[in-house]
Amino acid sequence: MAGTKITIKSNGSMKIEGDFEIIDESGNAYGLGGREIVSLCRCGLSANMPYCDGAHKGKFDHEAKAFDLPPKKTK
Repeated sequence: MAGTKITIKSNGSMKIEGDFEIIDESGNAYGLGGREIVSLCRCGLSANMPYCDGAHKGKFDHEAKAFDLPPKKTK
């Protein structure tokens, strides 16, 4: 899906915006209620998983800084 942007927030959630869908491991889609921006929990403390509810405040520490992955392994 083109036009999707994911922002990893320091000490917080992953903000997803644009054209996207969220599905569970069985392939069932979460109803997004027409939203084009949602925040997903990274800390595991949200009562509304997989969405962020702010429960991480003061309990989750991660400085989000971009980096490059090593080259993909080939067989």
